[in-house]
Amino acid sequence: MIEQKRKKESKEQFVHGVFESIAKDYDRMNTLLSFRRHKAWRNVAMREMKVQPGETALDVCCGTCDWTISLAKASQTGQIVGLDFSQNMLSVGEKKVTEVELESQVSLIHGNAMELPFPDNHFDHATIGFALRNVPDYRHVLKEMARVVKPGGQVVSLELSKPIWPPFRFVYYLYFQRILPWLGKFFADRYEQYRWLPESLLQFPDYRELAKIMEQDHCFKEVKVRPFTGGIAALHIGIVKE
Repeated sequence: MIEQKRKKESKEQFVHGVFESIAKDYDRMNTLLSFRRHKAWRNVAMREMKVQPGETALDVCCGTCDWTISLAKASQTGQIVGLDFSQNMLSVGEKKVTEVELESQVSLIHGNAMELPFPDNHFDHATIGFALRNVPDYRHVLKEMARVVKPGGQVVSLELSKPIWPPFRFVYYLYFQRILPWLGKFFADRYEQYRWLPESLLQFPDYRELAKIMEQDHCFKEVKVRPFTGGIAALHIGIVKE
């Protein structure tokens, strides 16, 4: 038990250091490394969510706040909260929120996804984008997100996954494990940090396994899953139980 806790703390500290160090290059590198697909995937996620005017949302591990801003624009008047444990990422996000003049609608909080500082049944939606695989315990984070969402509301994860078709999986891992870290070195002078990104996916379940885990954890009455681009990413939407 102590050893397990120590491993979780070590991972959390390491991941925190990674995102603190890559914050200024995060948006540019995301666009480069995903060939701009991450924006298209998030647009699909927003269409699937069908956020209504006035609804509230929590964007967990909000990073530089792209999804936070999309939620605010869709809600129009509802309060949107972005939470992240990296102050450097939040600082970049804060500038973007100010640029689109959403400061009165969006609140940014420096906090921990493992212990969300909100009461039960508080938000209409909770999202987490490309971060679930990086938290110390993704099951716990999903339960925390479900806890703060109202019954019938949505917990939404947009995350990298693993291709199902073996030949494509081989090519994907070749790019992800061998080429991507060197792109990080060349364009952002960060090799070890971008080597971590593919490593973080190896122990994470693929999109079919994650859907089963969400169904088995009894927080959701329904789980919808949609893979993207041959399974390299996936959208999961869990409807919180009444």
